[in-house]
Amino acid sequence: MDKLINDFSFGLFFWQAIILVILIILLAKFAWKPILESLSAREEGIANAIAAAELARQEMQTLKAQNEVILKEARAERDAMMKEAREIKENIIAEAKTEAQLQGDKLIEAAKATIASEKSIAVAELKSQVTALSVEIAEKLLKAELANKEAQNNLVEKMLADVKLN
Repeated sequence: MDKLINDFSFGLFFWQAIILVILIILLAKFAWKPILESLSAREEGIANAIAAAELARQEMQTLKAQNEVILKEARAERDAMMKEAREIKENIIAEAKTEAQLQGDKLIEAAKATIASEKSIAVAELKSQVTALSVEIAEKLLKAELANKEAQNNLVEKMLADVKLN
């Protein structure tokens, strides 16, 4: 440091100061404005990027909220569809049970009618057979009783006594 102070020259200092002032003037005239403009543009670009990022963040939050709403609506719609499907299933089952019950009742009624008609036929046939057997038995009894003449006269008199004339 002592060497700098001992070797100091005013002429050299003067010319270096003039060159520095000229350099500053030239820089101010030609380079300072473009440098400031580029700094300003960069600052504006950074501000725009920050604003765009903030806008994108807000849009993401909005989209996320909308997605949540859509998801809730989809879940609600799914639940409603499931409930409707269960109700339809229960209705179909109830209708099938009712139809089956009606068909069963019809079959039971048809079976009862068939049984009743067959019973009537069987009873009529039984009556017919009983009647035929009764006639046969009566015929045999009458033949046996009416084999002699005296028994025939007694039977006719008894029947006439039982019949009242008006």
